[in-house]
Amino acid sequence: MNVHEFQGKSLLKAYNVDIQEGFVAETPEQAVTVAEQLRGKFGSEYFVIKAQIHAGGRGKGGGVKLAKSVEEAGKLAGQILGMQLVTPQTGPEGKKVNKVLVAQDVYYKGDSEPEEFYVSILLNRNSGRYIFMYSPEGGMSIEEVAEKSPDLIFTEEIDPGIGLQPFQTRNIAFNLGLSGVAFKNMQKFLSGIYETFIGCDAQLLEINPVLKTSDSRILAVDCKLVLDDNALFRHPDLIGMRDINEEDPVEVEAGKHNLNFVKLDGNVGCMVNGAGLAMATMDIIKLSGGAPANFLDVGGGANSKTVEAGFRIILKDPAVKAILINIFGGIVRCDRVANGVVEAYKSIGKINVPVIVRLQGANAVEAKTIIDNSGLAVFSAVSFKEASALVTKVLN
Repeated sequence: MNVHEFQGKSLLKAYNVDIQEGFVAETPEQAVTVAEQLRGKFGSEYFVIKAQIHAGGRGKGGGVKLAKSVEEAGKLAGQILGMQLVTPQTGPEGKKVNKVLVAQDVYYKGDSEPEEFYVSILLNRNSGRYIFMYSPEGGMSIEEVAEKSPDLIFTEEIDPGIGLQPFQTRNIAFNLGLSGVAFKNMQKFLSGIYETFIGCDAQLLEINPVLKTSDSRILAVDCKLVLDDNALFRHPDLIGMRDINEEDPVEVEAGKHNLNFVKLDGNVGCMVNGAGLAMATMDIIKLSGGAPANFLDVGGGANSKTVEAGFRIILKDPAVKAILINIFGGIVRCDRVANGVVEAYKSIGKINVPVIVRLQGANAVEAKTIIDNSGLAVFSAVSFKEASALVTKVLN
């Protein structure tokens, strides 16, 4: 589950990590009020206005602006709110901005020049360990740094059974070129973000940039935090941070029916039980001359309601030219799924794309009889090879 920058920063602050302070606003008037609060509390004269969407590269799309007065904060917020923000991560359609973060200016003058770094924590699946990835080149796309200056990308692996050790925070701070007070503050900062990552059951925590201010403070100026959906049962307080306006509406609808759905760009919709069988089914579709339009796992408890919901979700995609239902009857009986297909047909009405049904496992023979005697325009298959041939047939 993705969370917004302002939400991620609030979690960092809860773990005693220093952040660039700010508050969220949904109207220009609220932005002015927030700017006044920041001026009164922190003495800020300049303010950063940041679009709050689940995508990076906001600055490149015009979603991050610097206001040089309270009044300008409201004006710039009004320009960003409601815009369809297009970034390298949103695709050409962009995302509508419903909230902005009004934050204090932390690039003030002092004894030294501010410096920006990149720091992230994620899981290295090859080693089964957490990994800090960091660079002294912060404030820019880490992909560009990796491409142009790979020697400036550093990593530090953390044994999850032991946790982050002091020598590792020292090593990271040293590689970032810090010394003195900033060196010590960076160690504290790294320990804090690691505790946030572990405490929230995160999959990714990325801060770009991490700022060393002119007086050697270390602050999180940005925050991208992705929480593990499978661990949210341990964090009921974090579930409320979900913003469904930032998610694909079709995937949100699928989630309401306990369907695992991912939209793809093909022309054959597929409905399968089990992730492994779903992957194999998508391969079959590809080998048959088509392309999968989605990943849809109905799980082990498929019934008429879930099958109908799956049909409706697949048919929302105008690119779908055929549907392949591939069910292995282990936990679920094939005849129940067959009856579900028939009932779904009756409930939905006319389905204008060919439907191929392959049911194997418990009560497969009975299921095929139900499909064949239903009078519906459904192609029944027994083997993978037969299903593949039917996909080829209906697409040509």
